[in-house]
Amino acid sequence: MADKYHDTVAKSNVTTDDAAVKNAVEKILADNLAAERTDKNLRLLFSCIDLTTLKSTDSPASVARFTERVNDFENEHGDLPSVAAICVYPNFAQVVRTVLEVSEVEIAAVAGGFPSAQTFPEVKVAETALAVEGGADEIDVVMNLGNFFDGDWEEVCDELEEMKHSCRDSRLKVILETGALKTAENIRNASILAMYSGADFIKTSTGKEYPGASLEAAYTMCQCIKEYHKATGRKVGFKAAGGIVTAEEALGYYCIVKNVLGEEWLTNEYFRIGASRLANNLLSEILGEETKFF
Repeated sequence: MADKYHDTVAKSNVTTDDAAVKNAVEKILADNLAAERTDKNLRLLFSCIDLTTLKSTDSPASVARFTERVNDFENEHGDLPSVAAICVYPNFAQVVRTVLEVSEVEIAAVAGGFPSAQTFPEVKVAETALAVEGGADEIDVVMNLGNFFDGDWEEVCDELEEMKHSCRDSRLKVILETGALKTAENIRNASILAMYSGADFIKTSTGKEYPGASLEAAYTMCQCIKEYHKATGRKVGFKAAGGIVTAEEALGYYCIVKNVLGEEWLTNEYFRIGASRLANNLLSEILGEETKFF
């Protein structure tokens, strides 16, 4: 089906060979992982965390307590960086906005029918707008995978563009759900569509229904970001999410980003990790003792 969406994707030179991607990732880790395990890098990774609570049992009170821990962290560990953001359901953005006292921590909210993206486009747009109105600086939405697999890429992009418009000045992070996409070709195609639809970040996974982040998906996504930046001059961020628990796992993503995109992406403006358990594990490594702060 020839249209501008398929034509744009067809021009990409990013590899879709899954074996080549796997080999490239293995080489990057073999060459870099051990050397990159430094205190400085562990602190950087901590500063790139989107500290996340997305549970059915979340409530205004529990989210307020969750946010208070971030306030407490700055008071008790002022020598360490804060996390990048607190990520919550859209109805709790206002709670975080009210409780949060740490100015450098952003407020992120999932929206757009998260985690399935299966609702009316009008609802997705309204939910995005309401989250922004409630105080969200960043909105994490899921690409419409049903339309993607049907080849209706115009509909995929129209939805994303409308949600981007309703973000106003807030940033849009588009979740590709790479565990459902599976192949390097699908991940490449989805990455390109998301970026050309205005995504400020592309993100691997929801961590809900499908397998979470993988280093192979990260490699392909970062290659797409690099190619897109070269073509347009616009820098798009990368977010890994779903099942990243240990410092070692987080360092793998650091190595991919550094080797594919370079040092300028190694800041929480362009690199994020969505996690809930990772924060304590990184803190334990940094502080040299088991720490369960969050």
